[in-house]
Parts: sequence; C-alpha cells; structure tokens
Amino acid sequence: MTSSEELRTSFSDLVMSSPAQTEGQTNSSGDLSPEGSLQVACFTEDLHDVTLHFQIVRFSKQIYVWVGCNTAKFGHLYAAATTRPDNRVSVTSVLGGTSDNTGSGMARRLVLKTGLNIVLACNIPKDSPMLEAAAERKLVEKLKGLGYMRPIAGEASTSTAQ
Repeated sequence: MTSSEELRTSFSDLVMSSPAQTEGQTNSSGDLSPEGSLQVACFTEDLHDVTLHFQIVRFSKQIYVWVGCNTAKFGHLYAAATTRPDNRVSVTSVLGGTSDNTGSGMARRLVLKTGLNIVLACNIPKDSPMLEAAAERKLVEKLKGLGYMRPIAGEASTSTAQ
C-alpha cells in the first residue's frame, strides 16, 4: 500500500503537457488545441480529517478523473455522457459493484457542468456522503480553474456588470 506522502511525491513528479499548450489553456470554444494535446493535473486536499488525491486527465472531448481516499486504490469506475434525443445524462458502472454507487452521481453532475464525457474512478467510502460532496466541490473548483467548465447562461453579462 502507498502512503499519502508517497502519493504526494508521485503527483509532484507527474507533469504532462505538450510544448504548444500548458495546463489550463483552452481555445475560445473551451476545447483543447487542434493538435489533440493531453493535459494532466494532480492535486491533494485534506478534507474532514481525510486526505483526498485527485488526478484529472483532459482529452479533446472527455475528461478522466480519479479521486482516491487515503490510498492509491483505483475504486469504482463510471462512464457518463449525454444521450440522444433529449440530451439526458446516462451513467454506467464500468468496474465495481452495482450496490455501491458512490461516484455515479458525481459523474452525472460533472457531465452537466462540463458538457464533456466523463470517466470517473472513485475510491471514497460508500458511507461518507459528506466526504463525497466535499470531494466534488474541490474537483469542480479545480475544473473551473482549469477552464473545463461549461459557461453558464448569463454568467458573462453578470461578470461584466460588476
């Protein structure tokens, strides 16, 4: 088993971006550059006496997210995307039991907020809804900082009015 300190060290060593684009840079449509570059962001947060590790990998039309609680264990894996004809979000469990849906709601909400397909690996204890909510808040905060969030209608006019 990997300790939290070893994970932090490993995260600091993991940096990947193309020379043409650095972390957080997107074009005006919110998509990555046409070169199809890959962006990786890793960070650690201490929430509710628990250390959460995050890894975000941004592809051209989807985001892979891993959230680990105290260990480097992979956890359950979910895939979420909008489906036709009514653009509802569908989520499926790719790996893990069906009785534990920790992370499936998070994957669904991330699709709605980003407008992108989401693959989410989540290793948060199933009896910790407060921890899951806190992890999602930190993840959304980071995604927003990286420019991966879908613009909210009226947001531009609100910010210019101030």
